[in-house]
Amino acid sequence: MINVAVLGYGTVGSGVVEVINKNQDIVNKRAGQEIKVKYVLDLRDFPGDPVQEILVHDYNIILNDPEVDIVVEVMGGINPAYGFVKSALEAGKSVATSNKELVAAHGAELLKVAKNNNVNFLFEASVGGGIPVIRALIRSLTADDITEITGILNGTTNYILSKMSAEGSDFDSVLKKAQEKGYAERNPEADVEGYDACRKIAILTSLVCGKQVDYQDIYTEGITKITDTDIKYAKAMGCTIKLFGTSKFEEDKIYSMVAPFVIPTDHVLGNVNDVFNGVFMHGNMLGDTMFYGKGAGKLPTASAVVSDVVDEAKHMGKNIMTIWEEEKIELGNILERKCKFFARVKSSKADVENTFGAVTYVEIPDVTDEVAFVTDVISEGDFQEKIKNLDLVSRIRTTL
Repeated sequence: MINVAVLGYGTVGSGVVEVINKNQDIVNKRAGQEIKVKYVLDLRDFPGDPVQEILVHDYNIILNDPEVDIVVEVMGGINPAYGFVKSALEAGKSVATSNKELVAAHGAELLKVAKNNNVNFLFEASVGGGIPVIRALIRSLTADDITEITGILNGTTNYILSKMSAEGSDFDSVLKKAQEKGYAERNPEADVEGYDACRKIAILTSLVCGKQVDYQDIYTEGITKITDTDIKYAKAMGCTIKLFGTSKFEEDKIYSMVAPFVIPTDHVLGNVNDVFNGVFMHGNMLGDTMFYGKGAGKLPTASAVVSDVVDEAKHMGKNIMTIWEEEKIELGNILERKCKFFARVKSSKADVENTFGAVTYVEIPDVTDEVAFVTDVISEGDFQEKIKNLDLVSRIRTTL
């Protein structure tokens, strides 16, 4: 029997308990032995819930119990999660987590601690919720040189942009609906400013590089400046707007960013809507591949966590190698990254052409007091310098 302790009985923690109990026969069969939740740690009590019988409030009960083989950390945040996870690994207990903040900040270190103690630290659910993108990346695509990862990595922002496009609504009204439905937090800053997606692309990029990519070094923009007028222009181009977390590997440099992009509706990620996530990868041998599914939610995320628990149960006493060293890798200067830009300006077409040369103009019937256009491929730095000559309304990068 494998005894599991779950740290945190919130949305994901309760989902983990539910998945293990409801799919007990399947989980046990695939693990090769019985998996049982022995403890649940939480500060609260849950009268009337069967979990109350196994509820503890003191982490040391779990840490000091030699019968606990696997710890599931679904508390979120860095502290006290970091201390709990590190001490569990040092005590010879494997850990499965959905905590993207923890993994992005301390993933390399915790993998090293796990290896030194012949246990495992797995974190499938930290990126993409229920989408098995990490397992595929570190085990299935090992023969490929990955040259690009681009993903819709946050369900809240994707829901907002999808609804803005479908309904023609403005950002604030759609955000309010998202909060009412429980898709957005009362304080949605981590989602709408791109911070959540930033941590996730940092994790994926670190795994591709095998070295530490600090999320603080990744250029990040959110979606708060996207307007219903931007959406109308995108539709006129046969496009949609998505928030991407993206890393491109060019020669010896890695260019990483989180930002909105105008993309054709027939783009591989163009029809990833609502709260769904999609992750596109390009390998030098495989070519293009994509992973799609629910990127958040109680049961999809819990399913990914339990898949890690099963993996750890199958590898008791044996470390699953994951290459992610603590050595930090320097990202390429974002000002050197090249793409096309969609821009709206309060300037004349003559001024636009004098500044950018040949461009492609975009028009919509109800906007006549500005000029909208798509540039040719240009570096971030060059665009920033040239746009100073014009009266800029807004600009969005594009894959056109």
